[in-house]
Amino acid sequence: MAVATSSIDKTDEQKAITEMVRQFADEQILPNAEHYDHEDSFPEPIVEQMRELGLFGTTIPEEYGGMGLDLTTYAMIVEELSRGWISISGIVNTHFIGSYLLMKFGSDEQRQKYLPRMATGELRAAFSLSEPELGSDVQAIKTAARKDGDHYVIDGQKMWVTNGLRAGLVFVLVKTDPTADPRYKGMTCFIAEKEPGVHENTGDYAGFNVPPQLKKMGYKGVESTELVFDGYRTPADSILGGEDAGLNKGFGQMMDALEVGRVNVAARGVGIAQRALELALRYSQERKTFGRTISNHQAIQFKLADMATQVEAARLMTIRAARLKDAGERSDLEAGMAKLFASEAGRFCVEESFRIHGGYGYSKEYEIERLYRDAPLLLIGEGTSEIQRMVIGKKLLERHKI
Repeated sequence: MAVATSSIDKTDEQKAITEMVRQFADEQILPNAEHYDHEDSFPEPIVEQMRELGLFGTTIPEEYGGMGLDLTTYAMIVEELSRGWISISGIVNTHFIGSYLLMKFGSDEQRQKYLPRMATGELRAAFSLSEPELGSDVQAIKTAARKDGDHYVIDGQKMWVTNGLRAGLVFVLVKTDPTADPRYKGMTCFIAEKEPGVHENTGDYAGFNVPPQLKKMGYKGVESTELVFDGYRTPADSILGGEDAGLNKGFGQMMDALEVGRVNVAARGVGIAQRALELALRYSQERKTFGRTISNHQAIQFKLADMATQVEAARLMTIRAARLKDAGERSDLEAGMAKLFASEAGRFCVEESFRIHGGYGYSKEYEIERLYRDAPLLLIGEGTSEIQRMVIGKKLLERHKI
């Protein structure tokens, strides 16, 4: 049972694209998600079809072989993919952020070199901030790069990198000036190349290693990895934007990318909440207690009402944040609000759907069990709910300073 999501005004192009992606999710993702989740295996056939549909190049300009779509349309696509399985949207998410960084901050040479292959999905990207000893405190990173001739040598460890193994590019934030005060002024984003799918790189990529993927409660199928840099040499021109323009500018670049990334996570929250509502509506009209379907019980109707209201509100907030960004207006506050509300709405709707399913919700034979394990990721990724509240509070005070 699919519930129409017609509350948002869409252009004809947006309608056509979202209908195409929804059909893809119904026919290819939903029937196969349980298998890949159970095996915790990479959904290569689904990803290959995504390449054929052009989904890896949705926001990449047409001159580089992409679709050249805006953030709003991309958010709509992510919602539909996440409705099928948030692991699938995760495969696109880090790639999208990498292409955004290139399009906004990359040099002409870097864009020409990478974007055409990224548009087709032949080359996929990841990005890396977190480390084993830090999470939200990005300024505390220890991974460092020192200059050696016309190269930089990177040493350190990164953690929780989605697509860390299969990506051919990793946009990695490292410390380049340990004496900088404040610390964020001494950080640089490197475009670190490696061999996709290889744990121990050799040759030009020696010193860039990817340990076995991390075991997780949910968000399976897509790999989350650690990255180990041990004397990894990369040319000075691999600094995002080039050495002259990009050295010690990485923190601002990454924070800018996280702003659009938060719209992305918000869209994922809407997608999983939407699916949880669909499952609850169907199950509540099939399951009978005391001689009637449970959908006739007021307690269940209240749950459905709260779920639908949160889905609707989360979708509207997400699209508003995306449209502001597309219009060139400030959207840091709105993106933070959308990410906070939509991720919490995703968790809420999944839990309420789980409760409606009763004992069957605890069974792996029912889809809601997978959603119940997947939803908590959105509360953590790209800034926890607590961090979002800090960001929102600071931005509110900045905008309304007296």
